[in-house]
Amino acid sequence: MTGDLAVFVRWFWVPEWNIEPGRTSRQHVIGFPACNLVVQDGMSGISGPTTRASYRDLTGSGWAVGALLRPAAVLPLVEDVSSLRNAHRPIEAPELTAAVSSAMDAPGAGHDRRRAAIAVCAQWLRSRLGSPNEEGLLANNMVEAAESNPEVRSVTDLAAHLNISVRSAQRLASRYVGVSPAVLIRRRRLQEAAEKLRHDRGFDLTELAHESGYADHAHLTRDFRATLGFTPSKYRNSLSAE
Repeated sequence: MTGDLAVFVRWFWVPEWNIEPGRTSRQHVIGFPACNLVVQDGMSGISGPTTRASYRDLTGSGWAVGALLRPAAVLPLVEDVSSLRNAHRPIEAPELTAAVSSAMDAPGAGHDRRRAAIAVCAQWLRSRLGSPNEEGLLANNMVEAAESNPEVRSVTDLAAHLNISVRSAQRLASRYVGVSPAVLIRRRRLQEAAEKLRHDRGFDLTELAHESGYADHAHLTRDFRATLGFTPSKYRNSLSAE
């Protein structure tokens, strides 16, 4: 994402599907600690941060248009983001729903329809978000550091990186993200563990647990399954089958 919306939106996503009659396609969804603006099935809504793996069964034909939001975009759209954790809430935006539906249901090439729908969402967001406040930008920086800085191993590390107190980091996450800073860091560490298994399929799982900050293999397995939807062993076996 570039341009004036980059501070508010990570990226737009537009899946489309057409499943044969009588068949179902199960789509596994990995938990992601962020909000999404979603237009689908004749309504618009906000999906809150997810903390666990889930799935959705698709049938027939359809589409969805979404925007993965950065923390700075959340407060103008959601009064209490913590209440949206693992949940979805409709919003009153009939003009957005109608314009996106018109774009997606129009004749023409798929990429043209998707581009038009994204443009509608972008304009709608611009009209409501204005300019980011300093606290929102700090929340953006917090999430970026928690997700990408390997030196941030704890909430204390994260607070020090931002030059704020641990309590301030916790309040910032509650207000703009909807999950704790520890959840953000844990998710990155799980991704790092998965990446280590991808590069070294013989990696000892007990050693992997310790390197990832877990007391033992069992605790790593529990969080791995809950957040990513599979155990480390199953993930490693799937890599061997590739």
